[in-house]
Amino acid sequence: MSREHRPFKDTDLPSQDRIEPITVRVPDACRMLAIRRSKFYELIAEGEIRTLKLGSATLVPVEGIKALVRRLEER
Repeated sequence: MSREHRPFKDTDLPSQDRIEPITVRVPDACRMLAIRRSKFYELIAEGEIRTLKLGSATLVPVEGIKALVRRLEER
């Protein structure tokens, strides 16, 4: 038996692909920067990247990632 995909009802909210995240989790931040997790935690320890805690989740502000890249471009 196959299930047919039904699209979501139209709403006034923007579609998912147009919403830019404000924060990402550590694995996503590592992918965005193309670095390993250990290097990412080194950057946190050096104060290069700021993180936020929400319960047990560690969140990384996307603006902080972009600011790091801008600083690296200036070097």
